[in-house]
Amino acid sequence: MTMRLSATLLLAIALMLTACGYKLRGAPSFAFDTITVAAAQGGPVAAELRRALGDRLVASAPAAPTAASHVTMDILLEQREKTVVGVNAAGQVREFQLRIRARFRLRNDSGKELIEESEILQQRDISFNESAVLAKEVEEGLLYRDMQSDIVQQLMRRLAAVKSPN
Repeated sequence: MTMRLSATLLLAIALMLTACGYKLRGAPSFAFDTITVAAAQGGPVAAELRRALGDRLVASAPAAPTAASHVTMDILLEQREKTVVGVNAAGQVREFQLRIRARFRLRNDSGKELIEESEILQQRDISFNESAVLAKEVEEGLLYRDMQSDIVQQLMRRLAAVKSPN
């Protein structure tokens, strides 16, 4: 009796979860065939965006692509910042704020802006301890990489939101 009840309960839970409309995000679909990522500074956000775009990416900006619909993502600014946000009574640094700022725009081959110049800013706070400087440097690098990945995911979602490249 209890086996039958628990099996029925499990089945009911499984049915409720499938009926709620939950769906994994999946791979984005784009309204364009190819894209060129043109970065003023060859920074890590542009490099990760190129990796994320994969087979849609056209390697060189000067060569005119022959694809039916082609767009260019201009990474205008990619800047890392580190500012002091907390000190102790002796004036020693206790907390930093890390930021990555990325300014970009998307345009088609005729120069029409599909996404006008926009900026994405990611920031994280990190505590600091003089006795663990090396560990804090590693943590800082991990936080920068995490922010960079967040920016690339936001860029991918914005690219997927473009309706028509013309």
